Amino acid sequence: MQPDFQTANKPIARSRTPWFLLIFILMMPFSFQAQPFTSGSEMFAFRLTPGQDLKTEIEKKVVENGWKAVAVVTCVGSLNKAHLRFANQSQGTEIPGKLEIVSLTGTISPAGTHLHMSVSDSTGKTTGGHLLPGNFVYTTAEIVLVILKEYEFDRETDPTYGYKELKVIRKEKTVKK
Repeated sequence: MQPDFQTANKPIARSRTPWFLLIFILMMPFSFQAQPFTSGSEMFAFRLTPGQDLKTEIEKKVVENGWKAVAVVTCVGSLNKAHLRFANQSQGTEIPGKLEIVSLTGTISPAGTHLHMSVSDSTGKTTGGHLLPGNFVYTTAEIVLVILKEYEFDRETDPTYGYKELKVIRKEKTVKK
């Protein structure tokens, strides 16, 4: 039996509420704590070459450019080995072998860095954790950062566990006269 194309192409009855409004309503309880993201940002892309340390080089770019609040947008590439600290562990773990960078995310400022990375091996097994120094580029690392010009990131000790956690500070806007 052939499908009835006249029926198949008719629109299905839909709610009168637009989908994006429903998402906004569902997100409302969480949105009051967030600070609005404005256009006071800039993207910066760069590439690391074989032998460079991923964490050290990213931190170096931030300090050299005087950026106060940076987030990682994306990073792809490969490593000769990874050095990660897994959840609730005090020491890092080295993961040997050629690895693909599957993801890198986090925040960077002169006050401190909090980056998490996932890597996969030649079988596709994926491991992730807190990025430590000692992640050396194998072929390339292509990195895109966003610089949040209207913010400063600081770190202050959270008494709950004693870790230095992110403090987001919105810079005062200067009014031109």
